[in-house]
Amino acid sequence: MSVSPSDEEAVGKQLGRTPRGIRSVAHRCSCGLPDVVETEPRLPDGTPFPTTYYVTCPRLASAIGTLEAEGLMKEMTDRLSTDEDLAARYRAAHESYLAHRESIEHVEEIAGVTAGGMPTRVKCLHVLAGHSLAVGPGVNPLGDETLHALQDWGRRGPCV
Repeated sequence: MSVSPSDEEAVGKQLGRTPRGIRSVAHRCSCGLPDVVETEPRLPDGTPFPTTYYVTCPRLASAIGTLEAEGLMKEMTDRLSTDEDLAARYRAAHESYLAHRESIEHVEEIAGVTAGGMPTRVKCLHVLAGHSLAVGPGVNPLGDETLHALQDWGRRGPCV
């Protein structure tokens, strides 16, 4: 897979640094720019990288950060211990995430490890929202909930 030079440039501006290990643009914002990229399981320097879907848009990242600061992660984690159906769907999201990453490359150091706290807790809404944006609704229930709590981050136009 390749990423166009213009997409790589946009992601670099969004991140404020040269992007590393991008496989593809996993989702585009309503403004047309990438907002989530799919990354290699091992970065070019050899570092294992479990975050397959990485949020790049600063507006989206900021909005998600606000939800984290408001305590949404704790609320979601608490619900996982009392809602068996939610816990089962979240575990299935974890398994889907692992299967996709494994289909790209097996990296022993991160085998069985997803990101964002899956499958038993919520520690990063950015990962969960990125997963939902990349694979579509219905796969990661807590990623979907995170996205439903957000306004359209691209409504003001390009973020770079």
